[in-house]
Amino acid sequence: MTEVLTTTQPIRLKGRSFLALVLSPELPVADWLVRLDDLAERSAGFFMQRPVVLDIAGLTIERAELRGLIDALGERDVRIMGIEGAEPGQLGSDMPPLLGGGLPASDFAPNAEGKDGQTKQPAARSKLITEPVRSGQTLMCDGDITIVGAVSSGAEVIAGGSIHVYGAIRGRALAGAGGDTNARIFCRKLEAELVAIAGYYKTSEDLDPGLRGKAVQFRLDDEALMAEAL
Repeated sequence: MTEVLTTTQPIRLKGRSFLALVLSPELPVADWLVRLDDLAERSAGFFMQRPVVLDIAGLTIERAELRGLIDALGERDVRIMGIEGAEPGQLGSDMPPLLGGGLPASDFAPNAEGKDGQTKQPAARSKLITEPVRSGQTLMCDGDITIVGAVSSGAEVIAGGSIHVYGAIRGRALAGAGGDTNARIFCRKLEAELVAIAGYYKTSEDLDPGLRGKAVQFRLDDEALMAEAL
């Protein structure tokens, strides 16, 4: 008699990290939503298909108010994948999960040890792109991003470090996405829809018309986003 043995295939579990956008609402929430609407209006599609984390650390908000905020964001096509900084009583089973332990991109350092003696995660290597970034594409990297070509209108580049574009920026460029205030944006030709460093942003309407079409660098000075011709 031949015995047939069946082997159950194991479930494969993998770890993977993603660079998510973090929104930190402020009170009163209604006023904050007005400012969010202004950003969305001036930069269409900014939140579409983007992983978003809601950081409510230190925010005095009841569960019902938080649920209302999540619903209001959903109506704006902002899908919350998780919540940071929440107290147990603020969350319900119908809400996104509580997240913790996320590291800003600026916290990554190769072969570095924290104060507790534990080795930090190595920094992501910088990314070099030798082709134009086309409309609808999104590039993300925890380190610096260098683009030899142009960033088309409707395209997006998000870096934990600095962004270097040796062509025109016609889409959106977000540097210092993890809070690195030393990050910069450099481009050969400025025609951007939006530029941002460490969360401080300007849309095309805010940019100095005298810099349009020129080689420009962006940097932070305290909490002001500065643009300078190169």
